[in-house]
Parts: sequence; C-alpha cells; structure tokens
Amino acid sequence: MKIAIGSDMNTHVAQVVVDELRKRGHEVEVFGALIETPAMWSKVALEVAQKVADGTFDQAVLFCWTGTGISLAANKVPGIRAALCQDAETARGARMWNDANILAMSLRVMSEAVAKEILDAWFATAPSTDAEDVACLEFLAEAEKKQ
Repeated sequence: MKIAIGSDMNTHVAQVVVDELRKRGHEVEVFGALIETPAMWSKVALEVAQKVADGTFDQAVLFCWTGTGISLAANKVPGIRAALCQDAETARGARMWNDANILAMSLRVMSEAVAKEILDAWFATAPSTDAEDVACLEFLAEAEKKQ
C-alpha cells in the first residue's frame, strides 16, 4: 500500500511510525517536517490529503502536537475522512464505521507502543459492509457534493 506520512515536527514517534510502516512492507513517502523544517501543520495536512483524495496515495498518517489541527485541515479536502486516534479501538472503529483514509495522531501524547497498536488495528480492519454504515458514508459523500 502507498502511504503518505506528514508532520509539522520531526519527532521520535513520527520516525518510529515511518520505520514501522516500511517494515510492514508499505511504500512510504514523507512530507512536511519529516523532510524539511519549518512545516506548517495546515499546509502539510492539505498537501497530503489532496494526494490521498486524488489517488496518489492509498492512505496517510498525519501528526501535529495535538492531532486536532492536522485532522481538521485534512478534512477540508473532499473525499477525505481523517480520524484523530489516541488508541487502537478508536482506530479500529474509524476504519470500520467511517472508512477513514487518514490516520491522525498527537505528537504530545503518543507513545511508541501505542502508535504500533494503533497501526495494528488500523491496517487489520476493513470498512464495514453493513447497510447502515454504507448509507452513512453515502450521505456524507452527497453532502460534500453540495458544498
């Protein structure tokens, strides 16, 4: 899978996630502070989200201090469903019920061990095929078209 990883800061946890995804066999490209500083969280988020939306990448992982800003910015791009995840169960639910295509994490609170647990859950979970879950995503897609 082709995965973009962007961050507004180059930290140990962000590097661990880059290395972990490569070890798992994913094709990874880094953005933002992972290649140059300074990096605005808003710019990193929009650049990476656009590349997921246009199909250049299958999914992405984004980091900022709280994870909130980068997820909010990414969600400005039509077709993006960025989910801020602090634990594996949230990541599992985001993939299952929301078909999230961008994983956002906080650099402030994320440990190496929890980041790996989140990645395990994220990549082990497929989107739900339940009619109600599919209908919710279709409703969002239609709402995006009206904006």
